[in-house]
Amino acid sequence: MESNCVQFLGNKTILITGAPGFLAKVLVEKILRLQPNVKKIYLLLRAPDEKSAMQRLRSEVMEIDLFKVLRNNLGEDNLNALMREKIVPVPGDISIDNLGLKDTDLIQRMWSEIDIIINIAATTNFDERYDIGLGINTFGALNVLNFAKKCVKGQLLLHVSTAYISGEQPGLLLEKPFKMGETLSGDRELDINIEHDLMKQKLKELQDCSDEEISQTMKDFGMARAKLHGWPNTYVFTKAMGEMLMGKYRENLPLVIIRPTMITSTIAEPFPGWIEGLKTLDSVIVAYGKGRLKCFLADSNSVFDLIPADMVVNAMVAAATAHSGDTGIQAIYHVGSSCKNPVTFGQLHDFTARYFAKRPLIGRNGSPIIVVKGTILSTMAQFSLYMTLRYKLPLQVP
Repeated sequence: MESNCVQFLGNKTILITGAPGFLAKVLVEKILRLQPNVKKIYLLLRAPDEKSAMQRLRSEVMEIDLFKVLRNNLGEDNLNALMREKIVPVPGDISIDNLGLKDTDLIQRMWSEIDIIINIAATTNFDERYDIGLGINTFGALNVLNFAKKCVKGQLLLHVSTAYISGEQPGLLLEKPFKMGETLSGDRELDINIEHDLMKQKLKELQDCSDEEISQTMKDFGMARAKLHGWPNTYVFTKAMGEMLMGKYRENLPLVIIRPTMITSTIAEPFPGWIEGLKTLDSVIVAYGKGRLKCFLADSNSVFDLIPADMVVNAMVAAATAHSGDTGIQAIYHVGSSCKNPVTFGQLHDFTARYFAKRPLIGRNGSPIIVVKGTILSTMAQFSLYMTLRYKLPLQVP
């Protein structure tokens, strides 16, 4: 399959949004390492102008540790030359028509050259402001679709969504598209235009409020709208609506939607363990390693789902290879680990405790931080009792 992917990427011009985000950078590194004969990669970055976009490309992409394998293989000068030749930083914003591009000559050139469009741009804050979530995750996805439909050579639009748009349903979740207006609550119909109008109306009501009040109110409003329709938070709700719009208006453009679970560090490529910042459960693990977290509120037997970033990128490249040029197709792939390699919260706790016992973090005083095995609490009642006994809080009786 890898040989097919190598051949597929050869001489292709690709637009990637979402740079310099975590997953987009892993994808760029993979393409350059797998197929240095890719024709061109247009990399959409949020920046006010070309100079700023180039600065972000250098400092947040080209110079980071992720590219050390390529740097060692090619040499610093050759890698920099390859990136200058292949990567075109484009200042833009998917929440704006034509992706916020201002240079009409550049727009026309991109429409005439681009073969593959990969949309990774998103806001992943669970409690994002409703206006921002709609702008990026919902209508931003539609803006990318409309741009892709104008690419005369366009062979495929690949959109990265999330497995958690399925909500909190138990059991096996099928890889099926959302229909326009479908909800998880099942007791009402969703109208995305009405959601947009309600968001605008709420902002208008807040025009005399402080920035802090506006931000908190819009966060609360997004969560309320999400839960009304059956989704647990604003992030997955706005991502689901984005999928609906893309599915409805794609026409004959081949569309592939990748739905990963919680994305974590690389497992193999370009090397094991690369990560940037704290992702998903990492903040919990680090807090435990620093001795700040003594208990965990979780069901020990509950399976959680992490997927390494390079495995997600491999799935993206494989799916693009398989479906490029399949006129009219809409394919959806869930990318996770829970079916093939399930890990429970109890196992996570054991792995973490064993790791920090062997490799403790070093405190500010230069001494190793010794951690003890934490307490796993499976219910809120157990948590309340634990906090009461540990910190001598007054017992809260319902």
